[in-house]
Amino acid sequence: MNKIKFFALSSLLITGFACSQKTDVVKMGTPKTDKSLIVEADSAAIAEAKKKAAAEEKAKLPKPYNDKENAEEKIAELVKKAQTENKNIILQAGGNWCIWCLRFNNFVQTTPELKEIVDKSYLYYHLNYSPENKNEKVFSKYGNPGEKFGYPVFIVLDKNGKQIHTQDSAVLEEGKGYSVEKVKAFFNEWIPKS
Repeated sequence: MNKIKFFALSSLLITGFACSQKTDVVKMGTPKTDKSLIVEADSAAIAEAKKKAAAEEKAKLPKPYNDKENAEEKIAELVKKAQTENKNIILQAGGNWCIWCLRFNNFVQTTPELKEIVDKSYLYYHLNYSPENKNEKVFSKYGNPGEKFGYPVFIVLDKNGKQIHTQDSAVLEEGKGYSVEKVKAFFNEWIPKS
């Protein structure tokens, strides 16, 4: 009888131990969700979606930069015209590859109060910087501001072609675009003095 009790007790202990081991194995064998992998996957998906949205936006925006144009000649023409019209010149340096450059151009063209200031007081030129045409001679004349500020960058010339200001566009930004008030202040600050 003692052997039976011992055998029964041993069986229960072994079964209990085996079951607890099996549970542990199942627990250890169950794949855990690694939250960092989910975050990485989400981040990659978000980045890809943003990249696609930016490409779609860029495709829709007007392309004002001309990489085939002789910028030096064009600026000389603008200086002559600025003298007769008593206007300053804004060179918006950048390229059709630059979404922020395209956004700024579109922003000014579609914001009546900004477009009015530009049309009344400035001659506006999109100075191309791209792999096809870096306009190195022209950019070096103005201190290569793109190297310091990135693009777009604005070079303001007086009616005689003298550089009077260089404007970093980053300070004009607001969210995914530009601030009307900041851009208006920039334009108004460099209007030709009568």
